[in-house]
Amino acid sequence: MKVKVGENAVLLLHPRNTVLVTCRGKDGRDNILAVSWCTPLSRKPPLIGISIAPTRYSHKLIEESGEFIVNIPTMEILQKLHYCGTHSGRDVDKFGICKFTKLPGKKVHASAIAECIAHLECKVVKKVEVGDHTFFIGEVVEAYADEGVFEKTYRNIDKIGFI
Repeated sequence: MKVKVGENAVLLLHPRNTVLVTCRGKDGRDNILAVSWCTPLSRKPPLIGISIAPTRYSHKLIEESGEFIVNIPTMEILQKLHYCGTHSGRDVDKFGICKFTKLPGKKVHASAIAECIAHLECKVVKKVEVGDHTFFIGEVVEAYADEGVFEKTYRNIDKIGFI
């Protein structure tokens, strides 16, 4: 027998790969947000979309700065990823508590997470209000990965453990 799921219908799409999005506000403070609603949108130009609720602290920071970094984690940092998704940057310093190493952004002001295997630095080119979330569309202005993780146009699955 089928049951009605109603407004929770999006949960049928889970679990999904989750990324750690980093951003920095006008005050220079970095924050980290766990995001499972992240998707590629275009190759030319390279665009990525992330969906964030306006109530989130990171939403405010991305609106202020117009930029963010998508950091690709592995299973090795799963507990830290969970922490970043269940605590607000308004109240805690997630970089400090998780003991993440900050890497300076190459083309954006936010910091990347050294413990992640790849990073996509993005500048917001558009935002769309979609129900109870904002969909930020970012153009990838810089992308880099740990050596051996990505080779030319494919992932080296033997060397990574995605979340």
